[in-house]
Amino acid sequence: MRTVITAEHLHKEYGSTVAVADVSLEVYEDEIFGIIGPNGAGKTTTVECLQGLRTPDSGRMRVLGFDPVTQSGELRKQIGSQLQQSALPDRIRVREALDLFAAFTTHPIDSATLIEQWGLAGRRNAAFGDLSGGQKQRLFIALAFVNDPQLVFLDELTQGLDPQARRATWGLIREIRDRGKTVVLVTHLMEEAEALCDRVAIIDRGRVVALDTPQGLIAGLDVPVTVHFSLAEQELPDLSAVAGVQRVGRSGNRVEVQGTGPVLALVAAELVAHGIAPADLRVERPTLEDAFIALTSRSKRE
Repeated sequence: MRTVITAEHLHKEYGSTVAVADVSLEVYEDEIFGIIGPNGAGKTTTVECLQGLRTPDSGRMRVLGFDPVTQSGELRKQIGSQLQQSALPDRIRVREALDLFAAFTTHPIDSATLIEQWGLAGRRNAAFGDLSGGQKQRLFIALAFVNDPQLVFLDELTQGLDPQARRATWGLIREIRDRGKTVVLVTHLMEEAEALCDRVAIIDRGRVVALDTPQGLIAGLDVPVTVHFSLAEQELPDLSAVAGVQRVGRSGNRVEVQGTGPVLALVAAELVAHGIAPADLRVERPTLEDAFIALTSRSKRE
């Protein structure tokens, strides 16, 4: 698997403020790599250094074979970027903005294709200042893909998008990955990182405190799953004897079973064996958000 980004011991200070203390990571070809962390953790500064927009005080970087410090011009021809803070003149039209950005690259994607792909077909002639917040965000994402980049950096990808537009955008990002592109995604949305990312780095206080697949980070919590269902006045079978079950609780009609392993399947089988088939049987599993809170809380304690 080819490495497209290597960062070793990046360090960046602004006066007395340490924005990035010591960040080391690798990003592989054809993956969606997530970077998450609390506000002020150093996420944006890290990706700005990787793009050649800021110069670290120390550390080494290679991005697509280029040194972002000494070869930033060559690097920017190969990458796309949607920054956290972006702006365009209010009077520029959607089509004009895409054509303008395309004029600065040698192999641009046709603006009509990007307009259609990113849900802007009905606003192609609209002025930037007349776009909604979500439409502006979609335009900035489209601009990041004008030069058909090998690697794209997306900072707060779906900020300002409604749930339907967010899910549609996720689908497009997966398609882009599946076409052989690499995506670095900085996000505050744990659901987004868990749904999209092949691997995730958690940065806290300027350091990488964990790096794994979303499921790997969740599995590291060693937290039981909880099965919930309703049962009226019917007698509850002895679920405590089911393999993996650690605790059974009942409050009125509500039943809660905690355990590990395939506890949902085993509890469901036991209920069916006793003629019980709850319509609302569901399982609550730990999420990436739980892992994030646990790991960043541990970092603060340490």
